[in-house]
Amino acid sequence: MQRQPLLMQGNEACGEGAIYAGCRFFAGYPITPSSEIAEYMAMRLPQVGGIFIQMEDEIGSMGAVIGASLGGVKSMTATSGPGFSLKQENLGYAYMTEIPCVVVNVMRGGPSTGMPTGPSQSDVMQARWGTHGDHPTIALTPSTVEEIFYETIRAFNLSEKYRIPVILLTDEIIGHMREKIELPDPSEVEVIERVKPVCPPEEYLPYDSRYDVPPLAVFGEGYRFHVTGLNHNDKGFPTNVNRIIQEQEERMINKIKKNAADIIKYETYMIDDAEGVVFAFGSSARSAKAAVNEARRMGMKVGIFKPLTIWPFPEDAIYDIAGSVKFIVVPELNLGQIIYEVERASKGRTEVVGVNRVDPEPITPQQILDRILEFK
Repeated sequence: MQRQPLLMQGNEACGEGAIYAGCRFFAGYPITPSSEIAEYMAMRLPQVGGIFIQMEDEIGSMGAVIGASLGGVKSMTATSGPGFSLKQENLGYAYMTEIPCVVVNVMRGGPSTGMPTGPSQSDVMQARWGTHGDHPTIALTPSTVEEIFYETIRAFNLSEKYRIPVILLTDEIIGHMREKIELPDPSEVEVIERVKPVCPPEEYLPYDSRYDVPPLAVFGEGYRFHVTGLNHNDKGFPTNVNRIIQEQEERMINKIKKNAADIIKYETYMIDDAEGVVFAFGSSARSAKAAVNEARRMGMKVGIFKPLTIWPFPEDAIYDIAGSVKFIVVPELNLGQIIYEVERASKGRTEVVGVNRVDPEPITPQQILDRILEFK
């Protein structure tokens, strides 16, 4: 098939990736800089038999997405920092009840209203720990328009495969930029569907502890089951039994931990002979590439480690890299968040330094290069 090249905005690529993945329900509330995702879904979903609804607020949006997913429809919402904060309680409910859905956070400055039109990468720790209690997390961090398209598809696949909400972390820069993208034929794209039960309805256990990821029935297809945010037993009903609570929460964590190799994805650039590495994600990875190319031109052997999965954190890969380089530079549009994960994973094997910025401008290649040159 001849692919038609398009000039597509990052937020539009997110919407189109969702359509390719089989998303047929979107509930959201307008918020800069993610609003174009909602606008795109409002246009595209009716064309493919889906439903778009603008809810009264971010809390209702997250609740509607959970309900639609229980009805068997792949569902998504999109927001930015303040809206992501409002979604946290219902997001925790989705973690506890193991309901697949995709939440897009086009990050902007904060705290509070912050800088609505400026970029940020300050929600990476909120994506991991934003809701209360121990819970598993999958969060993806694309850095180009094309990656947004494919990582949105992967977000839905991981969500359906592991019965978990998946967070897609982009930012204002890549959400609003336009780049060339060639959309594939839908037949070329892997799309994963949730596993449904095949047992008689009276034997169905929605939280069957014999499975890391129990099959998920669809409301309205003959299976009746209880859903609650309380700790629950295999049937979904609340329980106060210590052993069951411990096993239930450990299973939720372990289904992600055991499958980390399937979930974690990253790219490297000029890393084979590198004496220093730049750990960069999202829009900051774009500046990092220019900085590394210039450092190479100046005779410094530097490479890039770019995570496309930020949670679970690729700690084993960072530990290995830390043992072979003199330094790791971590540029991020915040005052220091993911650098502490890099330090933790490095276990003291190398020096880890940051490049940080929180004004409404991107980290420049020169800022990263200046940090690299400190090790010359």
